[in-house]
Amino acid sequence: MEIAFTKADKLKDHPEDSALGFGTCFTDYMFNMDYSPEKGWHNARIEPYGPIQMDPSTMVLHYGQSIFEGLKAYKTKSGTIQLFRPNDNLQRLNRSGRMLCMPELDQKMVLKALKELVKIEKDWIPSEPGTSLYIRPTIIATDPYVGLRSSHTYRFFIILSPVGAYYPEGFDPVKIWVTTDHVRAVRGGVGTAKTAGNYAASLFATELAHKEGYTQVLWLDGVELKYIEEVGSMNIFFMIGDELVTPELNRSILAGVTRDSVIQLAKSWGMKVVERKISIDEIYEAHDNGTLKEVFGSGTAAVISPVGMIKFKGREISIADGEVGPVAAKLFNELMAIQYGSSEDPFGWTVPVI
Repeated sequence: MEIAFTKADKLKDHPEDSALGFGTCFTDYMFNMDYSPEKGWHNARIEPYGPIQMDPSTMVLHYGQSIFEGLKAYKTKSGTIQLFRPNDNLQRLNRSGRMLCMPELDQKMVLKALKELVKIEKDWIPSEPGTSLYIRPTIIATDPYVGLRSSHTYRFFIILSPVGAYYPEGFDPVKIWVTTDHVRAVRGGVGTAKTAGNYAASLFATELAHKEGYTQVLWLDGVELKYIEEVGSMNIFFMIGDELVTPELNRSILAGVTRDSVIQLAKSWGMKVVERKISIDEIYEAHDNGTLKEVFGSGTAAVISPVGMIKFKGREISIADGEVGPVAAKLFNELMAIQYGSSEDPFGWTVPVI
């Protein structure tokens, strides 16, 4: 499929690397492509970034048929640009699409389009340590119809956003809050899909956590409210004794790309990594008997996010005396080194763009 290109009349000013936050600044161009039953995916184009015009009855606005991904492009010290595990993100996008009754994308074609877009926008990629170009591929339902069914037409788009370092003031642990009054997802639902509704379901409890002084919510399973699932925007890991434990994928937990990277990297170091059901009570017992060494989250935005405190049913526990643990620090440093090309990539995770 050929990709058309429309040049912008005027380009935006680029922000200083030091002024970058997350998700507030967007580049000059975006990729768009449409789907209809008659034509399949068609009209692939790179054009100036701008609003998407839609009818007030457009189905995504009423029934939430929307999926997305998040990945990054990195500028190496030598000036080359590379992506981190883009094929895994595109595979997951298609898995999410199947759950939301959306047509599959040709991954090779989309990767080609993504690379082309990043090449055009290469000057937007920041150079300061920890900065990157965030990439958001998205599919939305576009039928103008108010009625509960899957849409017949769709829009696929990719937008880019230069982002600052996630830890501009230091790699510090966060505080997380466990709720038993709210759930994010249940087995048999769409918890394992990266769909907008999952994040909408997390907003209320997250606001409550913020009011209590906590960064994110640690979600329990939606049936027994007993077993740990994930944090709001991350998967979660526990260092218990000499084992690195993470909740098993149970059809309600998102299969994180960074989660899988942590597992593969830790195993390559000879660490014992276990994917299994783990209850919040077990975590508190491990803390009380001294075997809980570290807790940290994993995700695209933060890479690794150490946890220094957990609160559950009114009881707050401190992890590693509120300090960053050695496993979290080592994983963070090594993953960042691979992503920015300063360390060897033995897994074949990085994909060159330029």
